[in-house]
Amino acid sequence: MSQRGRFITLEGGEGVGKSTNLALVADWIEAQGIEVVRTREPGGTARAEAIRGLLLDADVTEPLEDDAELLLVFAARAQHLASKIRPALARGAWVVCDRFTDATFAYQGGGRGIPAARISALEAFVQQGLQPDLTLLLDMPMQAAQRRLQGRLDRDGEQRDRFEREHGEFFEAVRRAYLERAAAAPDRIAVIDASDDLATVQHRLLAHLQAQVAAWR
Repeated sequence: MSQRGRFITLEGGEGVGKSTNLALVADWIEAQGIEVVRTREPGGTARAEAIRGLLLDADVTEPLEDDAELLLVFAARAQHLASKIRPALARGAWVVCDRFTDATFAYQGGGRGIPAARISALEAFVQQGLQPDLTLLLDMPMQAAQRRLQGRLDRDGEQRDRFEREHGEFFEAVRRAYLERAAAAPDRIAVIDASDDLATVQHRLLAHLQAQVAAWR
């Protein structure tokens, strides 16, 4: 039986550069001769991506209730875990995921104000103890992150999704919740300053990743 693979997540608010840096992390791991599965949340499988569409849809005709949002997040996660993440880890592949449950505590907990105990109950039910082996939290001041986000949207000709349309107080609460999670789990969550230029940020990120992988070996 192959050894269980590693589970690495990238976290952070809007505009911090998760997608770009996820590619860097996955490429580096693949260069070590390890199979890598790249994925994201919410989403990652066909059914989970369909749920993602419901969560990100900016149509305000029927507002999405906070509890419904939370349940949809975990419904997508249950599908994602069963169909992609657990099978990949079981065969020894490493999974690199854009967001996971830390995002739920940050967005639905910090941003929406849903009690942490309610989120924890769903976490225990859906994940059955599964947690990332390493989480790289990209952090930067909210206003700077919003400027980056808007620049990307303008460049790509895209409109803001339902979460990206939230107000500044929401994103400040999300950031605080992320940093509280990091302070509570320093052995798992590494905070990476994402406010500098891309080369500097990626140097910091890779330095931490390389040190962690060396420790695992």
